Amino acid sequence: MQRTTLKELLDKYRNDLQGLLNSIFGSAAANLSPEVLALQALVEKYAKQYGISDHVGTLLAIIQVESGGVLADVMQSSESAGLPPGAIKDKEASINQGCKYYAELVKRAKQLGVDGDSIVQAYNYGGGFLDYVAKNGKKYSFELAESFAKQHSGGVRVTYKNAISTAKNGGWRYNYGNMFYVMLVQQYTGGAAYGSETFQKLMTEAKKYIGMPYVFGGSTPQTSFDCSGFICWVYTQSGVCNLPRMTAYGIYLRCTPISASQAQPGDLVFFANTYDCPEPISHIGIYVGNGKMLHCGNPIGYADLSNSYWKSHMYGFARPK
Repeated sequence: MQRTTLKELLDKYRNDLQGLLNSIFGSAAANLSPEVLALQALVEKYAKQYGISDHVGTLLAIIQVESGGVLADVMQSSESAGLPPGAIKDKEASINQGCKYYAELVKRAKQLGVDGDSIVQAYNYGGGFLDYVAKNGKKYSFELAESFAKQHSGGVRVTYKNAISTAKNGGWRYNYGNMFYVMLVQQYTGGAAYGSETFQKLMTEAKKYIGMPYVFGGSTPQTSFDCSGFICWVYTQSGVCNLPRMTAYGIYLRCTPISASQAQPGDLVFFANTYDCPEPISHIGIYVGNGKMLHCGNPIGYADLSNSYWKSHMYGFARPK
């Protein structure tokens, strides 16, 4: 009888775990190391405990950036607990504290109305960055991260070379935190654009409801839809992406922001100030290509993004994780 070696069992475990992560978090999970993948259960445990289960993919990416999963303080969370760097000597304790701190940042970001990338950068900079973003447009940008670091470093630069920094500015950063942090994390959370088959599944579901009226708070075919209810229903029912009922801003927080030039059919397009909304994002549609979207207007239908109204309210594009 053929015997299975320990190495073969470990390889099978890693492959099975990698497949599971890919199905949940997208193809970017393929970049996560085996050491990080092995911590998934602990991350899920504490993310659930602190009410941030929908951020597990980001938390795993943070571990990859912070430690590659090999240090005892895998989330480098000692300082957020008021301890010296590296003081936590246990991986589970580090994940517990890291998830707790991240949950605090999520709560604060929602109070301030700032976006998901600001939360990620604040994990590196500290919660003060959220207040800084709130006072400067409520939306993360690399320029805001750079100016925050410049202020707190007194303008002191240090050499910092990797593929991202070299492409961005030749290989330096300000001597405060890491102004490239969001881009570093996004290497492991980005996901791939939807293929044509997946997009067709999405559109088969979405087209069923063309012509139905806009109903504020609506989230099913029985009630009709509002803009976010339409998106959550279509993505979930088509099997493309599980999006529980939430606001347009809530959906944005579960996405990876992309540029307009990166947008592909099936991505989402977001708008601000289309009505008196307390959140920074007030409307959402499905990008269908060729500068058009399918959205829950009144009625549900297509719209041209080159229209002056949509151009004036454009917030940006993003891709569900």
